[in-house]
Amino acid sequence: MLFQKVGLTSEIATSITAACESAISGRFQVIFSTPVMADGSWRRLIDIANHYGLSFEVILLARTFDFNQWGEALQVGAFDVLDVLCDLPKAAEAARRALGTDYLKRFRGNHEGVRVNRAGPPGLS
Repeated sequence: MLFQKVGLTSEIATSITAACESAISGRFQVIFSTPVMADGSWRRLIDIANHYGLSFEVILLARTFDFNQWGEALQVGAFDVLDVLCDLPKAAEAARRALGTDYLKRFRGNHEGVRVNRAGPPGLS
C-alpha cells in the first residue's frame, strides 16, 4: 500500500524461495526483504542476481541490525538497510534512489564496450 501511494507497483513474497523465483523473472528492479525468513536469508537474492546476471537492488527492512551488520550487508550487496520501526516512511524514497541506481547499472551494462567516434561520421572530415 505504501508503494502504491507513490506510484510504484509491488508484490509480496512469503518466502525467500518465492522471492528468488520472482527475481529470476527479471521483472523487478528493487526488492525489499527482511534479513531472514523461514527458508533462508536475503543473501540468496544477491546470489541469484550474480548467478543470472540480473540487475536489481535489495533493500533490507530490519528491526535489530547493529552497525556492523549494516556495514556487512552493504559490503555483500544490499543497497540499503532500513529500520522497519523507524524508517518505513522512508522506504518509498529508498526505492526511488535504488531505481536510479538500477537504471545507471543497466545503462552502463548496455553501453559497455561501445566506442564513440569523436571524429564524426565517415566521409564528413
